[in-house]
Amino acid sequence: MWSTSRWYAADAARFAAGLLAALTLAHGIAVAADVTDPAPAPDHVRKYFAARLAGEARLTWFGFHVYDARLFVPAGFDAADSASQPFALELTYARALEGKAIAETSRDEIARLGFGTEPQRARWFTQMLRIFPNVERGRRIAGVNMPGRGVHFYVDGRTAGDIDDTDFARAFFAIWLDPRTRSPNVRADLLRDVARN
Repeated sequence: MWSTSRWYAADAARFAAGLLAALTLAHGIAVAADVTDPAPAPDHVRKYFAARLAGEARLTWFGFHVYDARLFVPAGFDAADSASQPFALELTYARALEGKAIAETSRDEIARLGFGTEPQRARWFTQMLRIFPNVERGRRIAGVNMPGRGVHFYVDGRTAGDIDDTDFARAFFAIWLDPRTRSPNVRADLLRDVARN
């Protein structure tokens, strides 16, 4: 998991503040910026809500770096009732994986957590197969929770498709956010600053 996320965020913030100060002094320009958040939400997230970074995490599997995850939430986000609020989870992959394997793992985790019926999970699997591409190092897949509707997916900032099913949205994001997740350290890092206003 990502045990270095706290010092990384602090170092990145200090670096950004120093760079901003240097540019201001060197060019005599006045710059107003908030450098307390070193990882601003991407455009495809900010178009839905005023997003801030709640946390970031690294998933490793038997020592292999699989992906880095970032959770973006609105002010006042309540992790205990996440399905009723907009938020976005973005994964940046560190290695090549087939889209089919991503969909299969998602389906299996949803089943393990007890979400959906067998027919629902079969339908969701078919929809995920259609949306999730093969990935290589650096490719990003983001899911935006759309309360009352479902999930809107992006690949590298471009629309990849929708799954318009609130049951799917709850089940899919539970893979990372449910207390029963297989990766509790990832969940803890993603929700690290969720209460910050």
